Amino acid sequence: MAQMSGQEDREKTTALKDLLSRIDLDELMKKDEPPFTFPKTLEEFEYAFNEDGLLRHTKTGEAFVFNAREDLHRWNQKRYEALGEIITLYVYELLEKMCNMTKAFLPVSIQNELLRNTVYFYEPALKYPISFAVSLVNQGVSRGGTWYRQLSFHQSIQGSSQVELASMAKEEGYGVMVLNPNENYQEVEIPARSPPLPSPGEPPDEPPEKRERKDDKESKKKREFYEKYRNPQKEAETDRIPVRENASSEEHVVYVWDHFVSKAEAKNVFIMAHSYGGLSFVDLMNQREMDVKSRVRAVAFTDSAHNIWHQDTSKGIQDWMQQGCLGHCINW
Repeated sequence: MAQMSGQEDREKTTALKDLLSRIDLDELMKKDEPPFTFPKTLEEFEYAFNEDGLLRHTKTGEAFVFNAREDLHRWNQKRYEALGEIITLYVYELLEKMCNMTKAFLPVSIQNELLRNTVYFYEPALKYPISFAVSLVNQGVSRGGTWYRQLSFHQSIQGSSQVELASMAKEEGYGVMVLNPNENYQEVEIPARSPPLPSPGEPPDEPPEKRERKDDKESKKKREFYEKYRNPQKEAETDRIPVRENASSEEHVVYVWDHFVSKAEAKNVFIMAHSYGGLSFVDLMNQREMDVKSRVRAVAFTDSAHNIWHQDTSKGIQDWMQQGCLGHCINW
């Protein structure tokens, strides 16, 4: 009886192997996941910001839903990122149209450079003799004019962007500049590599038994991969090419200081530094201490990521940050 049961098990195993050998799991996974092709505008996405500045679906009036398709987390994430890029461009438009801000390309010396960063400023800002406000944002996907990308989906565009801040600063008589410290590289696709040809000295094909065991392991890995991640399409490999002289948030802040802020006529400069923007400002102080001290009157840190000990700031910088009744810098 036991011998018959063992024979049945072997037959089932053989049948399963035969079935798996005829299934291309890679193709099956691709078919299960929709392609990563998304609309290019808010209208095509069927979303718009209403009169309260809230992102709503144009047909249903509902708020943004991340899980547009159940059990397809990676596709939902790609959709979220694609819409986020469109919202970033929308904020850029608001800075230019509502706040009358001008876009400058960096590096300034080479305007035909393909890889460039941008900075936004109110045209008369550099000639304001009294006050000049500079805004720094967090690290990551946030771009100039946006505090946090996620807030744009769930809160008003006014509260999640720096449009309101720029408008208020202008009304109070400040020149305004919005930095863009995270747009410091471009991703380019790496061409697919052809599989290497076997060298003349390679041994002949593996024995059938060894190859079969190897195939079994690979099939098992594919099955486990499929069950866990539900079908990821293979994405193209990319490489990051940095923007010259603006390859990091810290580089960008120093560059803008040297080419714009330090040349402004304003005697009083005020900084708004959010999260990683605070770290970038402290790095600026380490590199341009005397110039920053002579021009910056106050720094508003909001949830700042700076650390005067890890960033090895001098005692002079630490004293300056704490100088006065409340100090030059306050961290909310």
